[in-house]
Amino acid sequence: MNATIVCVGKLKERWQKEACAEYQKRLTRYGSVELIELPDQSEPEKSSEALERQLIDKEGAQIMRRIKPTDWVVALCILGSRMDSPKLSREIDRWQMAGKRIVFVIGGSLGLSDEVQRRADVKLSFSDMTFPHPLMRVILLEQLYRAARISAGERYHK
Repeated sequence: MNATIVCVGKLKERWQKEACAEYQKRLTRYGSVELIELPDQSEPEKSSEALERQLIDKEGAQIMRRIKPTDWVVALCILGSRMDSPKLSREIDRWQMAGKRIVFVIGGSLGLSDEVQRRADVKLSFSDMTFPHPLMRVILLEQLYRAARISAGERYHK
């Protein structure tokens, strides 16, 4: 499996960094996962809806600069479709067969810009709940590892 993760915000906690590093190391048996970390826009304590939209759009512009026209883009969105781990594995296999670079996008704390959401080939949701974006990075890497194991015909825990 070869994929790219474009994410907004830096990991601050040691455990987050260690978990991401562990899953990236495990994934090397199956391919490579490139991680592109973009700076998040600092949000004032009391911001208006208009200011939040500007911040989301700035982050979206940063993300869009990292996406190529030929990429298969998977945006992580609460309102996206859901799939279990075996289905995710099958979908990743299908996307790879198309010969495109698979790019997963994790937005910042305010979410993804309309432009990024429109560009997405797939909107993927892991839950109705909201997760902090650093934790979502760990969850995504774990699911990519699980998908790679499933695709390889290896056991995984249900």
